[in-house]
Amino acid sequence: MYLKLGKLCASVLAAAMITGCASGLNSMQEREYRAMEAADVLVEEKDPSVGAALGILPGGGSFYARSPGLGVVNLLFWPLSILWDPISGYNGSMAINYDMTKHHLKREMQAELSRLDDQLALEELDRHQYVTKKRAIESKYDFN
Repeated sequence: MYLKLGKLCASVLAAAMITGCASGLNSMQEREYRAMEAADVLVEEKDPSVGAALGILPGGGSFYARSPGLGVVNLLFWPLSILWDPISGYNGSMAINYDMTKHHLKREMQAELSRLDDQLALEELDRHQYVTKKRAIESKYDFN
């Protein structure tokens, strides 16, 4: 009896550690996320609040945050997964938004730099103007 209970506790603890450590943002990414949010450029593909709310359902937060493997584990350990899956759903949603925003901003910056290169090639700008404008563009997209 005690052996079975010990195995169950060990399994629950292992699942909690695995799923509770669902990859969120590190401190630097969190800072960038907040800066992008403040600059109103954040691409919000997933709502972190919805991810947290869905975490109450069996595996819902993880499935919402595109982590089907964790979703299955949380489904199997429901209702205990209510302790960690809302956090996984919230963190996963933020990570998706962060990645989508970084990708979007990178594409926008490359498009602006390409237009600037074209202006230089057509000799609409001299070298000094080009460097000044290039630095301004790079600064515009730097959220570190």
